[in-house]
Amino acid sequence: MKRFFVGAILIALLPAARFAAPEPLTSLAAIHRLTNAEAAKQLPVAAEGTVTYFRGYQKTLTIQDGDTGIYVMATTGAALVAGDRVLIKGVTRTGPVPIVVSSDITLLEHGALPKPIPATFGALARGQYDSELVTMRGVVITANADEPSAAHTSGVTLGILVDGGYVEAELNGDTPQSLESLLDAEVAVTGVAGGRFDGKMQHTGALLRVANFSDIKILKSAATSPWALPVTSMNQIPGVNHVRDLSGRVTVTGIVTYYEPGVALVLQSGPSSLWISTASFAPIRVGDEADATGFPTVNDGFVELTAAEIRDSGVAAPVSPLPASWQDLTSGQHIFDLVSTEGQVVTAVRSYSQDEYVLVSKGYEFSAIYRHPDGAAQMPMKEVQVGSLIRVVGVCVPDYASPHSHNVHFDILLSSPDDIVMLAPAPWLTVDHLILLGGLLLIVALVVGARGWFLERKIRRDIGSLAYVEQRRGRILEEINNSEPLAEILERITELVSVKLNGAPCWCQIADGAALGNRPERLASAGLRIVEHPIASRSGPPLGTIFAAFHTRTRPNIIEAEALRMAAELATLAIETSRLYSDLVRRSEFDLLTDVQNRFAMEKTLDALILAARQSAGIFGLIYIDLNEFKQVNDVHGHLVGDLYLQEVAQRMKRQLRPGDMLARLGGDEFAVLVPEVRNRAEIEEIAQRLESCFQEPFIGDGYVLQGSASIGLALYPEDATTADNLLNTADAAMYVAKYTRPRKARAEGGERDSEVTQGNRR
Repeated sequence: MKRFFVGAILIALLPAARFAAPEPLTSLAAIHRLTNAEAAKQLPVAAEGTVTYFRGYQKTLTIQDGDTGIYVMATTGAALVAGDRVLIKGVTRTGPVPIVVSSDITLLEHGALPKPIPATFGALARGQYDSELVTMRGVVITANADEPSAAHTSGVTLGILVDGGYVEAELNGDTPQSLESLLDAEVAVTGVAGGRFDGKMQHTGALLRVANFSDIKILKSAATSPWALPVTSMNQIPGVNHVRDLSGRVTVTGIVTYYEPGVALVLQSGPSSLWISTASFAPIRVGDEADATGFPTVNDGFVELTAAEIRDSGVAAPVSPLPASWQDLTSGQHIFDLVSTEGQVVTAVRSYSQDEYVLVSKGYEFSAIYRHPDGAAQMPMKEVQVGSLIRVVGVCVPDYASPHSHNVHFDILLSSPDDIVMLAPAPWLTVDHLILLGGLLLIVALVVGARGWFLERKIRRDIGSLAYVEQRRGRILEEINNSEPLAEILERITELVSVKLNGAPCWCQIADGAALGNRPERLASAGLRIVEHPIASRSGPPLGTIFAAFHTRTRPNIIEAEALRMAAELATLAIETSRLYSDLVRRSEFDLLTDVQNRFAMEKTLDALILAARQSAGIFGLIYIDLNEFKQVNDVHGHLVGDLYLQEVAQRMKRQLRPGDMLARLGGDEFAVLVPEVRNRAEIEEIAQRLESCFQEPFIGDGYVLQGSASIGLALYPEDATTADNLLNTADAAMYVAKYTRPRKARAEGGERDSEVTQGNRR
C-alpha cells in the first residue's frame, strides 16, 4: 500500500515537472547560439552585458560580453550610456538573428567598453559582427541632422564610403554647429555593427550605431570645402562621373513567377524572391525552374540583381500563389512574392503600354497591372465590370515606398489577363445609391488621375515637361472633386493644353455659354490653323468645343489630337460633375413638390441667423404655419388635388414675403418662414397677417373649389427664445394656441367658414 501511494505521488508530479518553466539563459553567447525557431519560443533571459549603444526614444539597446553582442528592445526610462554594465531580464524573440525583448534592466556599474574589432565592408554586409563593437575607416559622403520630433531633438546620420561599399552611421548626441566640416573628410568610426533590412527581413545595407561624436575621429580633413569647389555646368556632369564597381557576379536559381522580356524577371525559391533586371529577350516560361547570373545591388532599399542573363531549364515546377489580404501585402513581407488577393474593381484603364485595374479592399486602393508584351495592346482589354469582386494572381511589387516602412504601397504585376478571376458580379444600382455613385465617380476620377500621374512619372521621369503636365492634370482633378468654380477649372484645362502644345493658344466654347481661355484676337484674319475637338456628353448633344491655334507653316501631328482629346475628357468630367453637384445640392435643400426650401435648409439658415444675431445683438423672427383640415382635402379629393393645393399655397405665401425672407416646407402641411430683418414684433405680426390673408381667395381647380385656411404662430429672437429648438417649439406652441382658440372664437362670432377647408362647389 505504501508503494502504491508513493507511485501515485510520482505520477502526479510528472506533468508539473514536464511543463516547468525552463531555466533562464544567463550568457549572451547562449542567446547568440539559438536558432530563430528556438528564439521564437520566448525563452527567459537573465544575462549581463556592457552597453555599447542606447537610443531611448527608439528603445534600441545593444550590449556585449566578450566577443558576443546582442540587440535588445529596451523598456527602461533610465539614461544609459556606453560602458554601463547592466543585467537584462526578458525573453527571446526572432529577428535577422535572435534578439531579446527586455522586461527589466538593472544598472550594475560603469566600466570599460570592449575593444572594437577592425571590420571590413564585406563582414558587415554578411552580418558577421552583428551587435558587436567594431571600427572602420572611410570618407564621409553625406552628413545630415535627423528630423526633430516630439520624441527627440538630436541625432545625425552619416553616409560613409568605405573600401567595398557604403555604410550608414547613426550618431546619438547633440548636432554639432557645422556638419559641413565632416564632408569629404577621412574618418575612423567606432560603433556597433548592424544592418538595414526590407519588409522580408532581407539584408539590404550595412549600418553602424555610434554612441556619441567622440567615436568619430577625423584622420584627414577635406582638402577643400565642397562649397568652395568651382561650379560645374549641368551638361558636363557626366564627364566627372567615375565609378569603380567591385561587386562580384552571383548566380541564383528559382521558379519564374513573372517575366517581361527585355525588362525584368522574378525568381522565387521558397519564402525568398528576387527582382532581376535583364535586357534578355530569351523565351522564358513562367512556372519553369531557371537560373539567373548578374550583379547584386540595392534599389530604393530593395535587393535586386542587375545586368542579368537568364537560362530556362525547361522543367515546370510552378509556385502556388500565397493567399494574402491587403494588410498582409502592405506590411512589405511579401514584396516580389507570387500572391493572390481579392478586391472590388473601381475602374479599368488601358494605356499604350499596359492595362491597369484599380481595386479596393477594405477601403484601401491598389492596382493590378498587365503590361503588354511588345509595348502595344494586340488584343482587347479583358472586360471587368466596375463594382465586381475579382481575384488577381501576380507578383507584389513596391510602388514609391520605403522598405523600412510598415505601410508599403504596392502593385500586383500580372503575367497574363487570365490571372484575373471573377468572383462576384457588380451589384445592381439602386436609386438609393445614386448619390453614393456620384461621389464614387469623383473619387475614381481622382484616383485614376493621380495613379496616371505617378505611372507616367515612373516611366518617363527624365521628361520634365510631361511630369509637369501630369501634375497640373492631377490638380485639375482635385479642383473638380472639390467643386471649384467651373469657369476657373475650364481655364486651367486650356492652360494645360497650351503647355502641352508648347504655348499654342487654346480656348473652349461652351454650348450656349461663354468662351474661356486664350482666344487670339482677329482670329479670322490671323491666318492660323485651327484644330478643334468636341466636348462630348455622356448622353445628349456635345457640351461644347475645345480649340487650339497653330501657325499655318506647322504640320498637324498626333500630339495635337491627343492633347485636345485629353482636355475634352477633363472638360466633360468638370462640366458634368458641376451639374451633378448643383443638382444634388438643390435636391438636398429644396422640397421637390413645392419648390421651396426644406427643413434641412431652414435649420441650417436658422443656426446661421442665431450666430449672426449673437455677434451683432440683432433680432429676427420665425413664423410657424399649419394648414387647417388638409387631411380632409386628401380624403375627399385625392392626393393629386392635395399636391396641387400645397403647390398653390406655397406660391401664394411666397408672394407675401419680402426679399430676404425664407419660406420652407417642414413636412406634410407644415411650413415656416424665417424673417431675418425685423425691427420689432409688430413687423413680424404684419407679415403673419399677410400670410393668413392669402387664404381668403378660394383655390379653384379642375372640378373643385377649395376654401383654405391656416393656423399661424410666431416667435421673436431673443425675446421668446435663444436656441433653434426653443424658437421652433415656441412658434409651434403659438400656432397650436391659434389653431384651437380660433374655431371657438369663430363660433362665438357666428361662423366657422374661415377656420376650416371646405369642399366648395364642383364645376
